[in-house]
Amino acid sequence: MAGLDRRDVIIGAAGLAAAPALAQQRGDLMFQILYEGNLFADYFQIYLCDENHSDLPEAFTDEDIARRLVAGPQEVVVFTARNMHVPVRVEWHPQRPAPNLDGYQHVVEAGFACPSGRLVLAGLTDYIPSSPRLAVKTGVLGVRANMSGLDTLRENGLDGDDRYLVQLWPGTQPDAARVLKAWPQE
Repeated sequence: MAGLDRRDVIIGAAGLAAAPALAQQRGDLMFQILYEGNLFADYFQIYLCDENHSDLPEAFTDEDIARRLVAGPQEVVVFTARNMHVPVRVEWHPQRPAPNLDGYQHVVEAGFACPSGRLVLAGLTDYIPSSPRLAVKTGVLGVRANMSGLDTLRENGLDGDDRYLVQLWPGTQPDAARVLKAWPQE
């Protein structure tokens, strides 16, 4: 993912035929890459929200930050390890994928709604009109944030090899974030 700009790879959940190279298979399940690139995680945050509902939570608890994900009615905020450009990949799955707890240091999931069928993907201070739009199924979505390389930050706090995989799928009831694997290990 290094060297990619946010506009490099963007496709919709309905775009499988239009971009077959982006269709992937993991085990027996097909999935699509909706986005792959770097986002500026200003204030250590990136988010996904329904295109027509861009209100984000304004206050976070220490527990929210430790979970590294907050879900609202039509949005989800992911807390990153760095306040810099970070590599992000967003995948669309036809159903909830099995978690890969061995492959990531921190894994958290929740649910939120996308009534428009289009998500905005952005860093906290990105210019929304030019931020990527991701086509997904309308309705309730499940979301899982998988994080690796959290322990690779250099002393300056600006450089590191942290990576963020966000998986989306249809049909999960919206609820608070649930940590499946916590980092740092307690």
